[in-house]
Amino acid sequence: MNAPGRRTAKPLRTELDAMASRLMPCLQLLRGQVCVPGPNGPEVARAAAGEPLDPFDVADRLARDYPLVYLLDLDGVEGRQPQLDYLQEIARDVPLWVNAGVRTSDQAIDALVTGARRAVLSNAILQGPSELRKAWRLSTELVFEIELDAGGPVAADAWEATDAVALAKAVRAIGPDHIILSPRGAEPDWGQVRAVAAGGPTWVGGTFSLHDAATLAESGAAGGVFQIGELLAHDQGESKPVTVQPPRTAPRDDED
Repeated sequence: MNAPGRRTAKPLRTELDAMASRLMPCLQLLRGQVCVPGPNGPEVARAAAGEPLDPFDVADRLARDYPLVYLLDLDGVEGRQPQLDYLQEIARDVPLWVNAGVRTSDQAIDALVTGARRAVLSNAILQGPSELRKAWRLSTELVFEIELDAGGPVAADAWEATDAVALAKAVRAIGPDHIILSPRGAEPDWGQVRAVAAGGPTWVGGTFSLHDAATLAESGAAGGVFQIGELLAHDQGESKPVTVQPPRTAPRDDED
């Protein structure tokens, strides 16, 4: 995405290296292929010669630069069988938080059995607070992602919460203290981030951009989850052998 006063590649890379402990790249997998956000949904990331990027190579590369990787299993999120074989192989060498589209407490354990550090559960997918309580009784290695649209938390009725702060408080009362705030279609609300972060470790995902990284510390957030298409496109500017279809460059209010 384009931002006013965007810096050149090398200064950005220098800043990212300094902030790496607060940043978590999001590796999207769809049918075993690395994807990045595109205008009409996920698009396959490709090397300069046109072949799809190898997911294991990408994961290893990310792990060299960042202490954690958020792995988004698009097959699981879209209701198909999660890519457990891929998750297990990547988790051997890469510290992962895995979102495999968990709908029930048992599926949360499936994600952890792959070797992931934490399973990510989402208000947009998990079948309500009762499943969260069951999952917490089975394992405490859980992260809760609050997905937000213009009206507040997605599936608010199922969670009996009309805003992110109230939902975060309710989730933490059940058990999970790590929260990811993921706005859709709008920039992060840093006042909201600050309010949620006051209650425990809070990450910012969704429309969070690498160019928002400097705002993390002053908001009290633990860190930010960013799409790797932005990083790969930046690295292409440093003449590295990677090309991808980058995320849309439309104004932030129009982003997915």
